[in-house]
Amino acid sequence: MTAQTDPQGKSWWHRNQMRAAPWLFLAPGIAFFALYVIAPIFQSFNISLYRWDGLGEARYIGMANYEQLLDDPAFYTSLRNNVKWLVLYLLAIPGGLFIALFLNQQVRGMRLYKSLFFFPFVISQVVVGLVFAWFYNPSIGLLNPILDLFGLGPMNVLGNPNTVTYGIIAAGLWPQIAYCMILYLTGLNAVDPEQVEAARLDGAKGWKMLWYVILPQLRPATFIALVVTVIGALRSFDMISVMTNGGPFGSSRVLAYYMFEVSLSEYGFRMGYGAAIAVVLFLIMLIYIAFFLWRMWREEREG
Repeated sequence: MTAQTDPQGKSWWHRNQMRAAPWLFLAPGIAFFALYVIAPIFQSFNISLYRWDGLGEARYIGMANYEQLLDDPAFYTSLRNNVKWLVLYLLAIPGGLFIALFLNQQVRGMRLYKSLFFFPFVISQVVVGLVFAWFYNPSIGLLNPILDLFGLGPMNVLGNPNTVTYGIIAAGLWPQIAYCMILYLTGLNAVDPEQVEAARLDGAKGWKMLWYVILPQLRPATFIALVVTVIGALRSFDMISVMTNGGPFGSSRVLAYYMFEVSLSEYGFRMGYGAAIAVVLFLIMLIYIAFFLWRMWREEREG
């Protein structure tokens, strides 16, 4: 069978290769994304409807896992901690912005300062957790000697249920601020100098220059920083595992860590219940990201 041709004798491929070629290059990536991301999402929805230990036969129980979540105090503790992570982790965005504005100046030794601020981003989250766990250690850490200089009493940050989550969030903010700083440094390189100069001629400076001239041009960087920071806050796991293992008394759990506990730890191989927690976490992420995408689309349309 010959290829279909038009009246000029050209085959379908010759007529459509410019439109088809990008999809051919994207096809392997799309296939891997569908196989290793999209398919497991739907699989998690399905597993959440079963009682299954990961090895034996799965028994369909409908929405029972979700009903059990409503009466699980550990789930509400994890959810509250995720909200704390989400709210406080957003401090990385203004922190990264102001450091980027400082590092964008043309002064002597600025490359060294950039390297020092960039350093936390290249460190593994596990290493960051170990460093801060040592820093908070009430016996050998540096936190209590520093507090003594200001006349404050000793603190056991990771051993106190009221402070442990805030201590871990502070540790997580260190590399996250560095990441947001990199995004804003890249965005500042794309700021139109003619608009800045025109604003200066009109008398704009300081906060007015930042608010009305610089920040509108940094919207793409802000959007990426916001989405990445929200996702990082909601799926926080590694630093909690390294620093506290969810303790003390489960007070530092988040949804991702609690999902691991009920699914794969010594507390029981409850795959269906863990999948239900994963579904809740996925839906929270989906709502936030969909809201940010809709808001950005509306601003682009109005602009």
